[in-house]
Amino acid sequence: MAVSRRRLTAVAVVVATATLTAGLTTGCDAVGKALDCVQTADSIADSVTDLQQAVENAANDPTQADSSLNAIEKNLDKIGDKTDNADVNKAVDHLQKAVDNIRTAIKNGDRTPDVSPVTDAAGELTKVCTK
Repeated sequence: MAVSRRRLTAVAVVVATATLTAGLTTGCDAVGKALDCVQTADSIADSVTDLQQAVENAANDPTQADSSLNAIEKNLDKIGDKTDNADVNKAVDHLQKAVDNIRTAIKNGDRTPDVSPVTDAAGELTKVCTK
């Protein structure tokens, strides 16, 4: 009987440790994803600022806007790859659509497109990343 109780106690300790470790790992993974989202959203905000400046200076260097749009899209890909959160994915899609609209406007000859939809979508993304 004594051996059986020891064995049961040992098994219970192993199961409890495994359960606790799994819970902590899952929690840390969620925190890591949230931090990645916030950091990437911050990078996108910087790129949006660069885009605003590029649009203002489009007469001097029209390639700056394209470079800023590329940076935003690169960061959107990072967030999309790291999250399964529906709200984040929706905000990423909204921002991607706004970026596509700016690209189209520039391609169609608009030297000073309205960047407010990009700014608004970036704000939406930042908000869902910090929930």
